[in-house]
Amino acid sequence: MYKAIHSSTWENCVMFLIFLSSFKLAFDSYTWHLPDTNRIVEISNIADNCFNYLFIAEMTSKLIAVGIIMDEGSYLRDSWNQLDFFIVMASVVDMSLSAYKIGFVKIMRALRVLRPLRMIAHNPELKMIINALLDSMGSITNVLFVIGIVYLIFAIIGVNLFKERFFYCTVDMYKLHTSYECELASGIWKKYDFNYDDVISAMQTLYVVSSLEGWPDIMIQTIDMTTPNQGPI
Repeated sequence: MYKAIHSSTWENCVMFLIFLSSFKLAFDSYTWHLPDTNRIVEISNIADNCFNYLFIAEMTSKLIAVGIIMDEGSYLRDSWNQLDFFIVMASVVDMSLSAYKIGFVKIMRALRVLRPLRMIAHNPELKMIINALLDSMGSITNVLFVIGIVYLIFAIIGVNLFKERFFYCTVDMYKLHTSYECELASGIWKKYDFNYDDVISAMQTLYVVSSLEGWPDIMIQTIDMTTPNQGPI
């Protein structure tokens, strides 16, 4: 019982450190424009190094306790620990080469955004949810395939009903109904971004409509359309 309580306390401390580190990364998004000599940036870099040292110490203690990879149940035998190891080692490389202004170091620094993912490795409930999502990927793929077929059917119907009917003139669109009239008025004869001229465009239009974001504009354009290659009325 004491061992379980001790382990739970340890994991809670690590989770708290990960939370603080994530908060620090969010704070950095407000200081990116400041020079490296700024006091806030210097304190932020010191805090970043402290988090790195603490995470290295935590990983090292686990490596000593359970082994690296040889035995069953070793640290690197677990896929979540492998992610943990990769994130910590990326931080080590970033910290070691921080004095050099090269592109590779910038990539390592960008990998710091993966730190919040370490919460998954230290939380059994989150791991269970992620594992359940990964196990259900096959079923989700089948559902997406069925949805894609439904979209394709309605896209073909849309092409047959509305092809080449979504043109308009940039000048007096409700008065100038042909490309010739539009050009005479020094306008530009254009096509709406979302239309049904081909299956791909139709599926994109259907996706926008089904997302309920921007569908009123498409509805109005459809109501105003007339015959092929004619402007709206």
